[in-house]
Amino acid sequence: MPHYICVTCGTQFAASDAPPPNCPICEDERQYVNWDGQQWTTLDDLRTTHRTVIKPVEPNLTGIGMEPGFAINQRALLVQTPHGNVLWDCITTIDDAAIEAIQALGGIDAMAISHPHYYSSMVEWSHAFDAPIYLHADEREWVMRPDDAIVFWQGETHALWDGITLIRCGGHFDGAQVLHWAAGADGKSALLAGDVIMVANDRAHVTFMYSYPNYIPLSASKVRRIVAAVEPFAYDRIYAAWWNRTIFTDAKAAVKRSAERYIKAIAE
Repeated sequence: MPHYICVTCGTQFAASDAPPPNCPICEDERQYVNWDGQQWTTLDDLRTTHRTVIKPVEPNLTGIGMEPGFAINQRALLVQTPHGNVLWDCITTIDDAAIEAIQALGGIDAMAISHPHYYSSMVEWSHAFDAPIYLHADEREWVMRPDDAIVFWQGETHALWDGITLIRCGGHFDGAQVLHWAAGADGKSALLAGDVIMVANDRAHVTFMYSYPNYIPLSASKVRRIVAAVEPFAYDRIYAAWWNRTIFTDAKAAVKRSAERYIKAIAE
C-alpha cells in the first residue's frame, strides 16, 4: 500500500489503499487546504518530477532541499559532529543520489524536526539511515505516519551530543523546538530555528507567528516564552527554514530587539 503525501504541506501519511479523506495538518488553522481541494501524491511520483539538492552552508553544515519547490518548500540542515550527524528538519523527497551523497558526509545518526509542518517524509529518511527522530511529546497528535523510530522527549531541553541541544520554545506549536549548535558559526554558536523564530526579509530581525499563511500573530506572552527559552544559550547566527534566510552575526541581540518591537506593535 502506498504512503500518500499531502501536496499542500508535504506530509507523508501511514500506508492506505486509498488517499486519506483529509489532511489534519492542513485543516488546522495554522495551515490551509489547497485552493483546488485536497490533493495527494506519492514518493514514487515525486521522484519522477523532483530531485534532492545538497549544498554546503558553512563548515560542517549542509543544506538539503528540493527542486523544483514542493509544498512549503523548506530545506533541511545536516549538522556534522565528531560523534555523529544530526538532520534538522526534513523534506519530502529522498532518492538514491541523496542517500549516497549524505553517506559520503558521514550519514545521519539522529533527526530532529522543529514542528509538524516539516515532518514531511521523516520516516522514509529515518529508515534510510537507521536514525531515531526526536520530537517533543506535545506534538504526538500531529504525527501522521507513526513509527518506532520516533522518540518523544519531554521537558524543556534535550541534549544529544557534541553541544547539540533541542530547546522547546512553543509558540507556533506547543512543542515547537529549535536546535542549538554550540560549534556553529565558527564556534560562536548557531540556532537552527525553522520558523519557530522566523528570520525576516531584512535579515536583521526575526518575527513570531501562530500562522504564517493565515496571518495569525502570537500573543505577547508566547513571544516572551520563546525568547526566555533560548536566553540561556549563546548564539551568533540563526538559520531559518529556507535557503539564505539567515542572520549571520549578532543574532541573539536581533531576537531580543525584534521581540520588543513585536510586542510593542501588537499592544498599540
